Amino acid sequence: MLRRQREIYVRVQKLIDAGLFGLAFWLAHLARSNWKIEIFGGTAEIPPFHDLAWLLLVVFPLGPILLQWHGYYNRPLMASRRLIAWQLFESCILTTVSVILVMFLRKVQLTRAVIILFPLFSFGLIMSKEQLLWLKNRWAKGQSRRHFILVGTSADNKRFRPELAKPAFTELELVAQLNLDAEPVENLVELLHEYSANGVIINAKHVYFSQIEKAIQVCELEGVEAWLLADFFKTQISKTILDDFADRPMLIFRSTPEESWQALAKQVMDVGGAAFLLLILSPLILLVASLIKISSPGPVLFRQLRSGLNGQPFMMLKFRSMVSDAEQLKHELEVLNEMSGPVFKISDDPRITAVGRWLRRYSIDELPQLWNVLRGEMSLVGPRPLPVDEVKRFDDLSHRRRLSVKPGLTCKWQVSGRNNVTDFDDWVRLDLEYIDNWSLWLDFKILFQTIPAVIYGTGAK
Repeated sequence: MLRRQREIYVRVQKLIDAGLFGLAFWLAHLARSNWKIEIFGGTAEIPPFHDLAWLLLVVFPLGPILLQWHGYYNRPLMASRRLIAWQLFESCILTTVSVILVMFLRKVQLTRAVIILFPLFSFGLIMSKEQLLWLKNRWAKGQSRRHFILVGTSADNKRFRPELAKPAFTELELVAQLNLDAEPVENLVELLHEYSANGVIINAKHVYFSQIEKAIQVCELEGVEAWLLADFFKTQISKTILDDFADRPMLIFRSTPEESWQALAKQVMDVGGAAFLLLILSPLILLVASLIKISSPGPVLFRQLRSGLNGQPFMMLKFRSMVSDAEQLKHELEVLNEMSGPVFKISDDPRITAVGRWLRRYSIDELPQLWNVLRGEMSLVGPRPLPVDEVKRFDDLSHRRRLSVKPGLTCKWQVSGRNNVTDFDDWVRLDLEYIDNWSLWLDFKILFQTIPAVIYGTGAK
């Protein structure tokens, strides 16, 4: 099954499962209130369902989320029923525990019967759905399986056949092959007619573009799908995305997170979060600005050109934590640099003021960067921005990939014992791990880990 088809299938299943969780909750309440089912005794009366209907706002999304977390939607289509039952059992129990926790926090009372019947009904309804799907697939085994013809060179076909034998592709049956080394593409027409194929998988290198074009034209005339394996160019980390540009198909090789609802949510979170934090922290910001002004001569803010997205320079703001001529004194301290690579860092920097040491200990000096986030130059989470001159001194071009996303106020390095990291390659490695594994949940996780790092003063010094 293609990824997009799989995504549509999973979305439909999530909607159905959400409805079944809600139905199970209603049935559990109905069994207790109308059918008078009591477990371990309990009160005679129970609130009407419309007083508890708000709990469906917890049940509807939480059930599918927990199923997803247990790998329920990522299993092979013909997975064992034992695996399905276990994943479903765990999810039903955790959903019920979550409902109990919400009721406890909202001080809502619900009888034991509903609490016990809800996971039982949830498990029964969703397992019944799974059983019906299993029976449907078994009864319509011949109809549900799609017949495909593999077109390519002998070597390419031999390498690809084991992929089709994997459990994830049990709905796909390879009925014939066309060897481009020995047979003309015109033979594909006869194979399509003989095997009543539903589609053709074209697995050939770019040197066979003329034959590939003919094969696709044959499929167009026959009205069957043509799947072209677009692995002509060997990439190490890039993901291939198919899109269109000016009404022409376009293959995109991307090694950064693609545009998605999560990426959009990250932008909303950045703007909303920065605006909210600037508003509630404005008294602290004014207090810190006053302390800096009183304690040492010089401006309140430190401005420096930093490298942003794809190296685009921007003016980053910080509360000044050093003496006003710190940049001029930096050259005299180069011999004390504790960081490998192009980055400059020393533990007991003599340029730091008394107030600045306190600001740095609790990362308060970084607060003005919320304005950079609001302007769209930075994100709440992302690799820390480096000065432009340090980026120019990168001796490994792969290090520039950390510039492929917006720099952040906090990052994985920042919450991973960063003061013990003195090797620039380790720093970059953590940044690239963040980029390669990015998700909205990872951003939330780093933000939550940043809070204790700030409170206990384990931030940058």
